[in-house]
Amino acid sequence: MTAHPHADRKNDPARTKDVAAWDQQHTIHPWRDLTAPPLAMTQIARAQGIYLIDGAGNKIIDGPGGMWCVNIGYGRQEMADAIAEQVMEMTYASPWFTCHEPGAMLAQKLSELAPAGLNHVFFTNGGSDAVDTALRFLFYRNNVLGKTSKKKILCREQGYHGSSYLSASVSSTGGAAAGRLMDRTENLPLMLPDINPALRPDNMSPDGMRMEAWCDAKINDMRERIDSVGAENIACFIAEPVLASGGVIVPPPDYHQRAWELCRQHDIVYIADEVVTAFGRLGHWFASHEVFGITPDIITCAKGLTSGYVPMGAVLISDTLLDSISGIDGAHPFTNGYTYSGHPVAARAALTNIGILEREGILQHVRTLAPYFQESLRALGAKYPMIGEARGVGLLGCLEGVAADFGARMDALCEARGLLVRPIGNMCVFSPPLIITRAETATMFQILDDALGAMQENYAP
Repeated sequence: MTAHPHADRKNDPARTKDVAAWDQQHTIHPWRDLTAPPLAMTQIARAQGIYLIDGAGNKIIDGPGGMWCVNIGYGRQEMADAIAEQVMEMTYASPWFTCHEPGAMLAQKLSELAPAGLNHVFFTNGGSDAVDTALRFLFYRNNVLGKTSKKKILCREQGYHGSSYLSASVSSTGGAAAGRLMDRTENLPLMLPDINPALRPDNMSPDGMRMEAWCDAKINDMRERIDSVGAENIACFIAEPVLASGGVIVPPPDYHQRAWELCRQHDIVYIADEVVTAFGRLGHWFASHEVFGITPDIITCAKGLTSGYVPMGAVLISDTLLDSISGIDGAHPFTNGYTYSGHPVAARAALTNIGILEREGILQHVRTLAPYFQESLRALGAKYPMIGEARGVGLLGCLEGVAADFGARMDALCEARGLLVRPIGNMCVFSPPLIITRAETATMFQILDDALGAMQENYAP
């Protein structure tokens, strides 16, 4: 095979220029406006630790941690060695006909780390596939049990669960009308009438309302939605412990416990979408039990499972759900699967990643650093009137501006100062690699402060 003409060139301005041209001419990036000319993207040439190095050699703190995923940081030789070794030992094995040591070991390890009773694992390619699999499993289970009417799905406003058709359908980010949900924009209609969004569970109550009363209102809305749809028709409730892409929306105290109890009362399966919050983002392997005090029936996860080194997701299913259909007569195959389910290289990467998280005490590090991270975040919110709210938990943060272009402006100002953030409308969010030190965290918030100061000069309330 002929080598690419620039394959052996590094830090070469000509190569950087070529890469930018090839990207703009041929690559369709996520969320691109295809009716407009392609935008110039920040070109990343290398990465190490918490830093990205762009095509010009500039060092940038990776504020979003990739896409909420690079938990152990970049450039881990141990990860590279394990992945390479597995490639040479056994690159692939069909999940339909075979099993293998990395996959079996990972399934056992996940059942050990998960809340008690979630001992069964279905491997997927990523988070969207994990959500699809969880929903399809519930439809399958209800059919086996003869509960064929339980097909409706209860989700939440501003929840995000993926980009496949089914997972996007339960991502109620754009509102609902006449059974139609929109995934972010009016240009991508999703026509699944069995999706029913409840109010988003933010913990910022209106002025004068006690937090307990605010939580009551959220739970009452969920109860009314169940009553209107009919519990006998609802298969599940799917919820992120913290709404990530919706803007790092942290629920009121007791919200998850009360929602879980409501589901128990009405025979509704509780799915915790922990694609973002699992594997240390909130200082624990899984946030549902340790942070929010519930044991879901199903947990979906991805991202931090391999720290983004290779794609992989997983669905953890409770013993109770599987026991409920065990021994029922007749052939009932669960016709769901992916070519790369439990891919041995991905499984080896996940095991190595989990080993690093354990050995280096990274979850404890997050729990130690989180108070400083959150105090720094809220100090910015108090300092600048153009910030409507500063919120977060663990190593998740969001600055929500009062201006519609706040996110885009912060993105540009921060990147010019050596920090990448993720703009979402009038919000700027960040979830740095979990290995970030206190000193690096201080640098990150100083850059945010400097960017806000520059924006403040032209701010008119």
